Amino acid sequence: MDSNATPQSAKEQVFAAERAFARTMAERDLKAFSGHLSNEAVFFGGAKTLRGKQQVTEGWAPFFAGEQAPFSWEPDQVEVLESGNLALSTGLVKDPAGKVIARFNSIWRLEAPNVWRVVFDKGSPAEAAAP
Repeated sequence: MDSNATPQSAKEQVFAAERAFARTMAERDLKAFSGHLSNEAVFFGGAKTLRGKQQVTEGWAPFFAGEQAPFSWEPDQVEVLESGNLALSTGLVKDPAGKVIARFNSIWRLEAPNVWRVVFDKGSPAEAAAP
């Protein structure tokens, strides 16, 4: 069977996982956010690197306080290793007014059939992705 004939390719799965991950911020749902994190997640940002699901969740909790999300993000590029077990997603981060303020870069790992979780996340300056 051709791998392109599968109901959803790994690339499509990661795009969907990243969009669902971003929705957790819009919906102000820290518990759902945490569900997208690998137990080994490492998030870079600020003066301290956050290590592990609990530390990342606690470190990001302030972003979930309040009624309005302080930022949003949307993937514009996903690449998956040929092995199908690791992927990179990247896209623009916007403030509540829609102004681009950064680019996110996330590494996703396939941890169970059709279950992708973030293992690394790091922001970078805002730049458009190459097509």
